[in-house]
Amino acid sequence: MANLSAVLEQAAADHGSRPAVRLDGLVLSYAQLRDAAARLTCLLSSFGTVAGDRVAVMLPNVPAFPIAFYGALGAGAVVVPMNPLLKSREVAYYLSDSGAKVLFAWHTAAGEAAKGAAEAGARVVEVHEPDLAPILAGLSAVPAAVRRAAGDDDAVLLYTSRNARLTAVTLLQAGPGDVVMGCLPLFHVFGLTCAMNAAIAAGSTLTLIPRFDPAKALQVIGRDRVTVFEGVPTMYAAMLHDPASRSADVSSLRVCISGGAALPVEIMRGFEQAFGCMILEGYGLSETSPVASFNHPDKVRKPGSIGTPVEGVQMRVVNDAGAELPAGEIGEIVIRGHNVMRGYWRNPEASADAITGGWFRTGDLARVDEDGYFYIVDRKKDLIIRGGFNVYPREVEEVLYEHPAVAEAAVIGIPHADLGEEVGAAVKLKPGATAAPAELRTFVRDRVAPYKYPRDVWIVPDLPKGPTGKILRREVQPPKDA
Repeated sequence: MANLSAVLEQAAADHGSRPAVRLDGLVLSYAQLRDAAARLTCLLSSFGTVAGDRVAVMLPNVPAFPIAFYGALGAGAVVVPMNPLLKSREVAYYLSDSGAKVLFAWHTAAGEAAKGAAEAGARVVEVHEPDLAPILAGLSAVPAAVRRAAGDDDAVLLYTSRNARLTAVTLLQAGPGDVVMGCLPLFHVFGLTCAMNAAIAAGSTLTLIPRFDPAKALQVIGRDRVTVFEGVPTMYAAMLHDPASRSADVSSLRVCISGGAALPVEIMRGFEQAFGCMILEGYGLSETSPVASFNHPDKVRKPGSIGTPVEGVQMRVVNDAGAELPAGEIGEIVIRGHNVMRGYWRNPEASADAITGGWFRTGDLARVDEDGYFYIVDRKKDLIIRGGFNVYPREVEEVLYEHPAVAEAAVIGIPHADLGEEVGAAVKLKPGATAAPAELRTFVRDRVAPYKYPRDVWIVPDLPKGPTGKILRREVQPPKDA
């Protein structure tokens, strides 16, 4: 199995003059990307970096990220991707826990990075230019011989190139003529593997947006003739509801990929109708590198489903005892295959709890139909138990999304003295739309069983989101009078 550094080398050999990475007017060919990565390998060698060392990358979606990523791999190092928004205490923890001795930090985060790195005893390389040009100037593009990582060595504390190649070839069916949108954070496994590494493995062009903005994304799709768009559900909702969507040229789109969270069916239908491009939904976790299942392009697409397991991967729905459940029954997804992590870094107890007999327990509740298609019901931890009845937040959210005024929704459990938990819903409305909480409550009540509808509904200007744009239910707080 080839490692990720070899993937870039092969792509440069096959497509040297073709554009590899683009950020607006800045374009790097595959040969230029390979040479920049090689210079960064030389820089790391001058720092004394050797195979197996950890190198942290705290950069936004700019060409410096793949340069640093592949350059570190070229030195045989293990990459530690980090969010550029981290504060100093978080930086110190990431560096200390991973043992990283070098940190590439974007200039806007340099202050927090420097404080955290000082506490952890790490060197900081402050990055001001999106292509690292001043830092790499004068360095050789032919690094001294180093022990290259083997295909089964740690690459990013997680995985090698297999999931990237599988995504590129069998799921995206991407090639040198494709342009992949890179608006998912590259420090997150979804953007790193399914966008950046998959694009490089396929010889495609990766066009970057440092921070997602729906109007900017629509403009770049038209300008760069993007053929593959990858996003989380909130990105699709934001582009669908943005005024720029009415005049955007999205005719180049060939396929859209959704992951990171369950895609509401109403958002899928609305986006496909407005943009004329099918969305294929998949599923995975950081622990599964990440892709585990997918609505494969050569198979029937079932809206609301996360599809079937990808090549070389097995999935089951099991009960609490680990016994496989029949079709239609709800249980926990467990996964086995080449994509499953070796374990949690320096945490053998957590690893033993998560992986039993080679099967990784995901914590996600799902059912599987007679055709082998999986349907996420909810996170096990997000299950609401109201008066002894199970309420799955996603089911209630799907109904809320059917209301014409609703842009985003998050359903949570609220502690209740008699029932244990009551169902609550935080709702963000579409621009210019109006809807009273009572109206939304009635709308859901008329469409679900009596114990499921939210008694408490409140309107919010925004919902809390993670770095990829995924709605964070655990951070949603009800009003004090709820």
